[in-house]
Amino acid sequence: MSYAAQFTVALAGNPNTGKSTVFNSLTGLRQHTGNWPGKTVTFAEGTYTWRGATYRLVDLPGTYSLHTTSLDEGIARAFISSAEPQVTVIVTDATCLERNLILVLQVLELTDKVVVCVNLVDEARRKGITVDIENLAALLGVPVVATNARDGDGVPSLQEAIRQVATQELATRPLRLAHRPPREELGTVDNPPRGEASSKSREALLPQDESDLVAERLVTTAQDIASRVVTLPSVRHDRLDRKIDKILLSRHFGLPIMLLLLGGIFWLTIVGANYPGELLAHFFAALEVEITALAMAVGLPLWLQDLLITGVYRTMTTVVAVMLPPMAIFFPLFTLLEDLGYLTRVAFNLDNFFKRCGAHGKQALSMCMGFGCNAAGVIACRIIDSPREKLIAILTNNFVPCNGRFPILIVVATIFLAGLGGTFGSLLATLAVLMTVVLGVLLTMLIAKLLSLTVLKGLPSSFTLELPPYRRPQLGRVLVRSFIDRTLFVLSRAVIVAAPAGIVLWMMGNFTVGGSSLLSISAGFLDPLGRMMGLDGFILLAFILGLPANEIVIPILIMGYMRTTSMLELDSLEALRQLFLINGWTTLTAVCTMLFALCHWPCGTTLLTAKKETQSLKWTALTFIIPTVTGIVVCTAVAQGARLLGPLLGWH
Repeated sequence: MSYAAQFTVALAGNPNTGKSTVFNSLTGLRQHTGNWPGKTVTFAEGTYTWRGATYRLVDLPGTYSLHTTSLDEGIARAFISSAEPQVTVIVTDATCLERNLILVLQVLELTDKVVVCVNLVDEARRKGITVDIENLAALLGVPVVATNARDGDGVPSLQEAIRQVATQELATRPLRLAHRPPREELGTVDNPPRGEASSKSREALLPQDESDLVAERLVTTAQDIASRVVTLPSVRHDRLDRKIDKILLSRHFGLPIMLLLLGGIFWLTIVGANYPGELLAHFFAALEVEITALAMAVGLPLWLQDLLITGVYRTMTTVVAVMLPPMAIFFPLFTLLEDLGYLTRVAFNLDNFFKRCGAHGKQALSMCMGFGCNAAGVIACRIIDSPREKLIAILTNNFVPCNGRFPILIVVATIFLAGLGGTFGSLLATLAVLMTVVLGVLLTMLIAKLLSLTVLKGLPSSFTLELPPYRRPQLGRVLVRSFIDRTLFVLSRAVIVAAPAGIVLWMMGNFTVGGSSLLSISAGFLDPLGRMMGLDGFILLAFILGLPANEIVIPILIMGYMRTTSMLELDSLEALRQLFLINGWTTLTAVCTMLFALCHWPCGTTLLTAKKETQSLKWTALTFIIPTVTGIVVCTAVAQGARLLGPLLGWH
């Protein structure tokens, strides 16, 4: 990204005000992420051009206040107080403007160059709430722009207001509260000390009773302004939200509804992925014939043909055929729950359980992020202020399946377990995947409890969780975002990793030692451990080679089996099932494979992220060791228990 921007704009606001949507609307998604120097709080940067000038937009961490001691708020305060931003845009929520005005008033104490963005006006209108924008601008003394950033409404007006303030074409007269620090050396609001350290020092020297007066003044001023500019409906506008939350967050119905919703998503994925997967397999098989004919026509050596087609091409196309259909169904449905605002309710339902385990309630949020990507879940642990509880969250994040492991669970359940249940096969597969996910959550809590009682002793912290309003998702954007940001991202990473993995697999299958291929030797070496765990050597080898990306585990396993059997083509899920049966799979093998997919070492990206977040090789090693040992113990216990009780369970 070019940093030759003429103006720097800071974007501040409370959480859940649509600040990220405003950022993306302004920058057109041209952004990159990074870390604040010496900090561990993510920020985003982007640029946009308006009327011939280039603007650098810095998205500050969401914060409710600038006067507390949390890391996010300190960073936001320091950046706004510095001379760097020429304009500070404060994004507010039109449906709860009074609360958002507290941050607005605090920012007005630090800088004159402010533009207030009243976002979500469409949602306010739907709830019968109106905001007098002109009167609000007059009371605050700075430009105020109404926007609906999701649809782009008001964004050009916001860009123009930013330009006018940045170029000083528009003079601002910001509202200042009638309070002053008692000592002149603490600075004045007209000439505040610059930088985070000086700002903290000024607050530290402020007498406690005067700090309380300042806070009271902020609240009463916000209430007064809101009463003048906001018109509320005669009937409570959030009555429907409260009725829904009364059910979804209740002790009796909250968890069962959560399981039903998750199970419904898995069932739709399992039922819907079969036919597209077979179509892709047929297409790639036909394409392979044409590629082989072309390779022969140009005179490629047979060994090179075999390497490129059998090794690279088949591995890459197997990734696409096996993984794309379930991902293309699962990720949009999961993203839909996010856009509805339901995942925060999931965190709310699980908060009390995490506190009982000695962990931070915010771990429920980072865990939910882990469902999308474990590396993102590790990064999300930054929202936890306590170092002890943050470490617990990082060490246990891998117990929930991510983008790369969900397809493994769904594929194994679909091609093996679904065929065992006859008419109810899809329900059996759904139940297996759902129970695996529930087990992952339970293991997260169990390991968190053990850590809090041993190496990371301490008491859980309290926090406030804001439940965002239910919002009608934009189906078009959900489909596009989930397909591009998740499906294509995960698939592209898998395909990129699959190419070298296919070469390694081909070499292991073709290079021999003492008459046996390296593939057979490696699988044979791992086989005793695999059999003890209810798996086999090829399954363990696939997981080891899948360290760079979990998405390639099943394709590597399939290609490994095909190199040791007479099967040359897989054109249906039934053919995959037969391939597994030929190689000795049973119901127990499928169950243990799903369990090991849940509990094994994190992928390479997650390990690198853990190292970056903890700055410690010891904790990074534990991030690897804890889930791996847990997986070995769980799989071994299930396998040996099933073998002892085999006749009763019907497992052979």
